[in-house]
Order: sequence, then structure tokens, then C-alpha cells
Amino acid sequence: MTTLLVGTDAGLFEAGGGDVGFSGRAVRQVTTGLARAWCLMADGDLWRTEDQPKHWIKVGDHGGEVTCLLPVDGTVMIGLAGAHLLRMVGAGPAEPVASFDDVPGRDGWYTPWGGPPDTRSLASAEDVLYANVHVGGVPRSRDGGASWEPTIDVDADVHQVIAVDDRVIAACGDEGLAVSEDGGDSWTVETDGLHATYCRAVALAGDTVLVSASEGPRGSHAAVYRRPVDGGHPFERCQDGLPEWFDANVDTFCLAARGSDCALGTRDGRVFRSADGGAHWEQAADELPGVRSVVLTSE
Repeated sequence: MTTLLVGTDAGLFEAGGGDVGFSGRAVRQVTTGLARAWCLMADGDLWRTEDQPKHWIKVGDHGGEVTCLLPVDGTVMIGLAGAHLLRMVGAGPAEPVASFDDVPGRDGWYTPWGGPPDTRSLASAEDVLYANVHVGGVPRSRDGGASWEPTIDVDADVHQVIAVDDRVIAACGDEGLAVSEDGGDSWTVETDGLHATYCRAVALAGDTVLVSASEGPRGSHAAVYRRPVDGGHPFERCQDGLPEWFDANVDTFCLAARGSDCALGTRDGRVFRSADGGAHWEQAADELPGVRSVVLTSE
């Protein structure tokens, strides 16, 4: 049985099943890994499920500077504001990943508004780690975080990165979808079929890639698109069961997939679900607090 968990501005919900927990608290990211579900709160608390799917235990408190997490290979990587990383091994304390502060080109990371960059999303595949810095590209580590190297150009303005085997996919601001078939050594930017190229979220549903696109940071005319991951086809806008346009960006972590099962959440508290890789959708929840993250997990 697949459960759709929805992290919001005011708690964690199960689509179609009501309130799961953390009532009134902002959830920054809900995800899965290491055979558990994980919930990162906006105030820095980190929780995971124990033996029962809805039994949550607190495993860390990292302060309000947390931005994202990635449970993988017995560790939990935690992104921070200011573009830093922590690593938590087992039940031990979270320790700074000092090597990430020495990425070549780090002094060229920036934000358009003049603030410090952040670690926005994390991904891994085939023992390779990818850290999406906003704005700073996608540094890569092939040795478990002992050293890092840049991949995509900093100005790609990546908003989310995902990875499967040697394929790395990045939703980029103003450029579209960037795809690497060689672990980040080289990239192509793909926009054919998109009405606009400002992309915030990306997910992989089997052999179909889903990406959100709009006309800019304010989310004007936002939509979700799908296309075979192998390329050679234009993007098609997902329309069956969805609004013609969304009023705000479908944001980082608000697209998710597990096989052909897909989900998306919106800032106005709606959740939609697809069982066929995004070809057809139906509304799974509404009138929730603003959605920040969705994940499909097997009970």
C-alpha cells in the first residue's frame, strides 16, 4: 500500500487520511530513506518513523538554518543555509562536512538579492552525492563527502536535483531542465514544449520525467510537464485532472514519484495524484495549509 504524506505550513498530513502529526508546525521536507520516512521541520527538528508507520521519534535538533536532508547509506546528509552541510551517522551527533566549505569556485556562489547561498536540495546515486546550491550549481562527491567538485555552471540557478545511476536531472531557473547522462560531467538543457523555462521541481516516475515550469519566481502561469526521460520528445503539459494553470510555482519537493505513482502539492493547500506517470490526475486533498513537500511511501 502506498501512502502519500504531505508536509505543510502547519503540520504533516496523509492525503485522504487526515492529520498525521506535528500540528501547527511548519514542515520543511518529508522524504524516505533507510527504510523509514523522515520529517525535517522548519525549526530544525529532525524526526523519523520507527516500527510503526505513524510512530515518529525525534533524532536531532539542528536549528532554524536547516534547508534539506538526504538519508542514504546509513547516514543522513543535512543541508544548511549559507551553503553548508552536516552529516549524521547512525544515532550519533550531526557533524559539519568541512570539505564542502572548500569546493572549488565557492567564492563565486551568490543569490540575486545579495544574500548568502543555501544548500537547496540533495541527491545520490551509485555512491555519488550531489548537493544543489542556490545559487552555486551542483557540487559532486565521489568519495562519501570527503571531497567535492563543481559540475553544472553556477548560473544555471538550480532549484532541485535528482539522480538515478549516471543520470542527473536538475530543474533550473530561467533555463529549463538540465540533464546529464554521465554523472554531471556534461549537461544538456531541454526546453522543447515548455511554455516558459523557469523550473522549480522535478521528479522521475519510472521512465517519465516530471518538471514544474512558470514564467518566473512569482509563479505566473505555472504548470507541470511530462516527457520520456530518454529524450527525443517535447514536453507535454499535464492537463487531465489538473487546473489549466497554477497560481504559484509547484515548488522544490512538491513533486514526487514512486514508480508510475505521482503526486504534486500546491501553495494553496491542494494535492493531486496520478497513477500513470502524470498522464491523468485526480485531486487527493484540498483545504490543507500551504504544501511544502510531498512523498509517496510504502507501508
